Amino acid sequence: MLQALEKHCRVEGGYTGLLNVYHASPQGDDVQQSFFLAETLKYLYLLFSEDSLLPLNEWVFNTEAHPLPIKNKNPLYRAADKNAIIGNESNQI
Repeated sequence: MLQALEKHCRVEGGYTGLLNVYHASPQGDDVQQSFFLAETLKYLYLLFSEDSLLPLNEWVFNTEAHPLPIKNKNPLYRAADKNAIIGNESNQI
C-alpha cells in the first residue's frame, strides 16, 4: 500500500487522489484531501507502530482516527462536565 501511494499518488508538494484506480496509469485529480493526512496516514502509522504505543484495551479510535480513552480501563479517561457543554448560559456562542 505504501509503495502504491508513493508510485501513483505522490506529487510535488504532497499527494493527490486518483480519478480511476482501475487504469494501469491512473490520472491524479490534483487535490490532496484533508482526510488523507488526518486519517489515512494516521492509521498507517498506527498499523506499523508498536502495540504498546496505544494499547487497544485502553484506547478506542473514532472514524477519524482520534484516540479516545476507555472508561474504567484508562486512567486518562474523564467524563465531560455536562454544565460546560449544555445548559450553561455563559457558554453561549
